[in-house]
Amino acid sequence: MITLKRKPLLMIVSAPSGAGKTTLCDRLVAEFDCITYSVSCTTRAPREGEIDGVSYHFLSQETFEARQANGDFLEHAVVHGNHYGTLKASVQASLESGQDVLMDIDVQGAQQIRAYLESGPDNEWIRDIYCDVFIAPPSMEDLQLRLWGRGKDDEAVIRRRLERAREELTCWVDYQYVIVNDRLEESYATLRSILLAERHKAHRIVSTSISKR
Repeated sequence: MITLKRKPLLMIVSAPSGAGKTTLCDRLVAEFDCITYSVSCTTRAPREGEIDGVSYHFLSQETFEARQANGDFLEHAVVHGNHYGTLKASVQASLESGQDVLMDIDVQGAQQIRAYLESGPDNEWIRDIYCDVFIAPPSMEDLQLRLWGRGKDDEAVIRRRLERAREELTCWVDYQYVIVNDRLEESYATLRSILLAERHKAHRIVSTSISKR
């Protein structure tokens, strides 16, 4: 008898700020026990309600730079003046436990992981389990309305986010999947379908045992 086992999945999701990525990803993690967030490191200060080790690993600039120099990060980037990064060991631990891992990262981080996939034998643990999704707003006008409507940032911050969004939107062609988030329920159904389909691709299924009866 052949016993089949599924390899865990590493799903990368990127989007411009305000496109709805966090809402979609939170729903995915809430619905499926099989998938967990990768907790990123950051040098920015915690916001109200954020918990160290749950929301982010909050590191000092010195600690972050030391870990970066040591090659501990799978990806790292500077976003709006703050450093962000994902620890290889953290992702590997979740995958080895059998969990799918969801990485909510920007386009810089996704580009670094793609480069890592092509870098040589050290990437074997990730090569066959990777997929990525880009969440796009319906338009820049819609994104601007969303950012202003959140009421979280001042005018200068919003203008920086919009300028960065224009640059990030040019990167959609690098992703395996693109979801235009104009209708939340439809967009979530699409993201959910991607997860389910990717989990059942044949190259992610391995034979664990064969016995004769």
